[in-house]
Amino acid sequence: MSKHRLITALLLLVTLVAAQAQAHFLFIRIGPHAEAGRGVEVFFSERAEAGDPLFVPKIAHTRLWMQETPGKFQPLDVRQATDRLRAFLPCRGAVSVVGECEYGVLQRDVAFLLQYYPKAIAGDAAKINAMQARPSIPLEIMPRIDGKKITFTVLHQGKPLPNTKLTTVDDDLVNEELTTDKSGQVTWSPEPGGHYCVYTSHILKEAGKKDDRSYVEIRRFATIAFHWPLVRDGADPEAVAMFQKAIAARAAWKSFPGFTAKIEGSVDGRFFTGKVKIDEEGSVDMKLDEETASEWVESQLGSIVLHRMASSGGPPPVLRFADQDVANPLGRLLTFVGGTFASSYRVRDNQIMVVNRNIGKQNFTITVLDNTRNQDNQYLPRSYVVRYWDAQTGKLDRTQTVLNRWQRVGTLDLPSELVQISSSAAGLTTRRFQLSNHKLLGKK
Repeated sequence: MSKHRLITALLLLVTLVAAQAQAHFLFIRIGPHAEAGRGVEVFFSERAEAGDPLFVPKIAHTRLWMQETPGKFQPLDVRQATDRLRAFLPCRGAVSVVGECEYGVLQRDVAFLLQYYPKAIAGDAAKINAMQARPSIPLEIMPRIDGKKITFTVLHQGKPLPNTKLTTVDDDLVNEELTTDKSGQVTWSPEPGGHYCVYTSHILKEAGKKDDRSYVEIRRFATIAFHWPLVRDGADPEAVAMFQKAIAARAAWKSFPGFTAKIEGSVDGRFFTGKVKIDEEGSVDMKLDEETASEWVESQLGSIVLHRMASSGGPPPVLRFADQDVANPLGRLLTFVGGTFASSYRVRDNQIMVVNRNIGKQNFTITVLDNTRNQDNQYLPRSYVVRYWDAQTGKLDRTQTVLNRWQRVGTLDLPSELVQISSSAAGLTTRRFQLSNHKLLGKK
């Protein structure tokens, strides 16, 4: 390439980057409880998803604050991913997250300093209405929810901005223009069932210098993003049907009489042998010659029994689709409504591929790697990975890879081998047991 063409290409690239930066906005999106827990993500895009990796380094210094209690702002640990920034939130409850990012000096019609102030809200409307503006944020959109309506107040330096334009963006990038009244407020009725982003701007005629680059004005952009309605009631029938089909496709012990078997294996380098008995109610009884192995073996057998015992029925679960991501290779994300574990699942091809749960100070995710079909054409787990994260910081604590093998006895698939490989800061450990000489118990 000639020197002239190279210079021309570089100038075109700089122009393109500047144009894209001006066309994009900084959006925050609060997600559902999913893998690793409940997260908040920052995108530099036309809406609160599908960020542009080209600009992530330019926004990597973005700071975020979470507000759970009105007026109390907790800084979040923001981490850089490929096309977004990410931080972690408590697994449940109403929350408002606000941020700030000074993008830098750009040259358009004039040289200006570009500043972004993104925000997102999620949870109970009454609690969101009680949230306060962050004093250090110069441009912020404050929401107030009243039934099917939401009122926005645009604040600049803590004072309402009258006659200010706001632009809404829905999932299909359809826009609607709103204008605040003389009190700096405007009321809007979004269509239910979608995710919305709203942005506004304010130009401050103030000259200065940033990183040795002079500017003649400051251009500030504020955004707010939310799902409408903030809290959804009831179930998605399609999500419930998808989950129930996956449950029905799992191999289950029907008319289970219980069984006995010989067992041998090793735990942390200690070899053991013994006998196990699992009765028709699923209770586990063992006699091992190595006492230190008992707790682990019992917990693993108990988990196998829990997942294989046939369900006794009951009311259908209340589940909803957590997002609109239909392309995830692990399947659609379904949120379980209610309960104490903030559970969510991914379902694909009539298989539960992912289980996400919160257990106090930890979040864990089970990711299925491989299932096998039994003689009845139903699924049995063959290998899966369990990951544990700190629920507050999102730090990965440990990872366990589990291998299952099965033996057909009569009409039942009974466990024949389990291998668990655990990785953590303490190193790697491998535990294993094998069951043999399975014998079904007689009916009482």
